[in-house]
Amino acid sequence: MNRPVRTTLVVQLQAGETDRFPVLAHLGYDAADPFALTVVFAHDGRVLARWTLDREMVGEALLRPVGVGDVRMRPESRGLWEEVRLEFLGDTRPDGRRHRAVVYVWAAPVAAFLRETYAVVRPGEEEVRLDDFLAQVMAEG
Repeated sequence: MNRPVRTTLVVQLQAGETDRFPVLAHLGYDAADPFALTVVFAHDGRVLARWTLDREMVGEALLRPVGVGDVRMRPESRGLWEEVRLEFLGDTRPDGRRHRAVVYVWAAPVAAFLRETYAVVRPGEEEVRLDDFLAQVMAEG
């Protein structure tokens, strides 16, 4: 049985145009869903948001801009630090614009986390259990 991979990182949530505030990001990977990473953002013991991300997309974001729609990521440099910028778009607000959050995370810990997930399920060796998936879809109706 494959073990889940978990880590917690301090990331920076951008507020406004320049201010950043530290929040926790709890990252998780489970071979039962081999294409997905989960991330839970929390601050002061409160969950701010939960997202499921494509593992391959996160890996690509270390190298180049990726994503369309609700999730967009890209590498950024800040002096000596290599970061990944994650932009999340949420529900539509009353003024017609969408809720938006931008988070910055150091690239090195993300790369280390991905290496741990690759030790559990190597890229390209993910299995799709179609019967399990169809049973879940049918159960949800």
